Amino acid sequence: MLKFILRRFGSSFLVLLGASLLLYVLTINSGDPLKDLRESNADNREFLMEQRINYMNLDQPWYARYWDWLTGVGQCVIGQCDLGTNRSGQQVIDLLGLAASSTLRLVVLATVIAMVFGVLIGILTAIRQYSGIDYVVTFLTFLFFSLPVFWAAVLLKEYLAIGFNDWLASPDPGFSWPVIIVIGLVLGLALQAVLAGNARRRLLTFLAAFAFTCVAIPYLDWLNFARYPQLGPVVVMLVGVAAAVGATALGVGLKNRRVLYSGLVTAGLGLVAYYATYNLLWDPNWLILLVLAVVAIGLAVLVGRLMGGYSKGAATWVSVFTAVIMGGLIIVEHLFRSWPAYLEIVGRPIATIGSQTPNFTGTFWEDFLDKGTQLLLPTILLALISLASYSRYTRASMLEVSQQDYIRTARAKGLNERQVILKHAFRNSLIPITTIMAFDFAGLIGGAVITEQVFGWKGMGELFRTGLIQVDPAPVMAFFLVTGTAAVLFNLLADILYAVLDPRIRV
Repeated sequence: MLKFILRRFGSSFLVLLGASLLLYVLTINSGDPLKDLRESNADNREFLMEQRINYMNLDQPWYARYWDWLTGVGQCVIGQCDLGTNRSGQQVIDLLGLAASSTLRLVVLATVIAMVFGVLIGILTAIRQYSGIDYVVTFLTFLFFSLPVFWAAVLLKEYLAIGFNDWLASPDPGFSWPVIIVIGLVLGLALQAVLAGNARRRLLTFLAAFAFTCVAIPYLDWLNFARYPQLGPVVVMLVGVAAAVGATALGVGLKNRRVLYSGLVTAGLGLVAYYATYNLLWDPNWLILLVLAVVAIGLAVLVGRLMGGYSKGAATWVSVFTAVIMGGLIIVEHLFRSWPAYLEIVGRPIATIGSQTPNFTGTFWEDFLDKGTQLLLPTILLALISLASYSRYTRASMLEVSQQDYIRTARAKGLNERQVILKHAFRNSLIPITTIMAFDFAGLIGGAVITEQVFGWKGMGELFRTGLIQVDPAPVMAFFLVTGTAAVLFNLLADILYAVLDPRIRV
């Protein structure tokens, strides 16, 4: 494996070197970087031209400029990267840092959401092959995948931003009964299709979901939940218990009481933390959140190891999952409590452009809400587009694996369907999914150029686009350095994960 990694690094270095040279030559020959100044009537035109020539080293031959850039990149090995200056004299390394942080904030969340929901949907549709839900999900995923990004972005702006903001600004934001009934019907139909079963079970599922919707939404409207949301300890505890029970049922089954009790004890500790950290989390910082997260994970691991018995591994995973859910609920509770104050500051919370409100001042949670609401629309857009790939590849891989002899043997041995699907079929179907994850994440780091353009994000895509328009190679090469390196590293990581996922694969 070490020899393989070294060979890959060597060949990848040569590929990156050749690609960087080609991109540099193409960029500097795509136009005239002084065109706007040549057409200018400003009195100091000559001075501005000379200044730009100095910033971009246009008085040197192209190979000397390329060598200067390559030398600056080589200094990254000792932590002193020098990516030059753009045509305005700004250090490109500073622009790259801002662009990369903005893009990573956008694409990481979108990629994780697409991965999780895409894989879950793929497993579900593989289990229910050629069922009604399989056809519906297939149609929707291909619909989302084929949507023009700019058109879908406009729809999101219109209905999830402008429409929601208008609804929230109304004197009495709430849902009318026709809307409630439609929501109940859609939810009921979706749940009965997912849970499946015989006709009687499907009917009961549909009626329960419809009745719950018709009771819950009017109750939330009565509480004015849209403007004054809250969870409360009861809801936090119920969701935590449901997470523990669900994780146990999916992992080892509810008959394994040690694992179940580990999850329930972790949920109880989460409720204690809900009260114990209330004042500490009133206006925290990222360091406090990080320390609390480490403590929560550590306690969850300890509970799982002490109470798991012969199922320590499964108990630890269930406890950690429950702790993550409880921690997330506590954070959501504090965000809910800061929502009314945030509304007073911004008025219309769902933004349609930019990555954050300029000159915004507020508490930690209000700043969190500001950045989160700015992140909402582009994240939804990127996640919907990526969802199709993950769901279809997962479905195809699961269907292929389910025909293998060892799956039939597992069923013949008497293993329940949960163990067959999760422990045998799913793990062996992860290899093509891993490939897609590596390519997708590496590609998204480069920035969604159209998405960033529509939503006004100053990310990697915007950096690349601006450099091309201005015939400025420094930002373009900085973009290439990050995205090219990411593509190489993530592909190498995928190759290494193959051997981890399937021990039969050896390099």
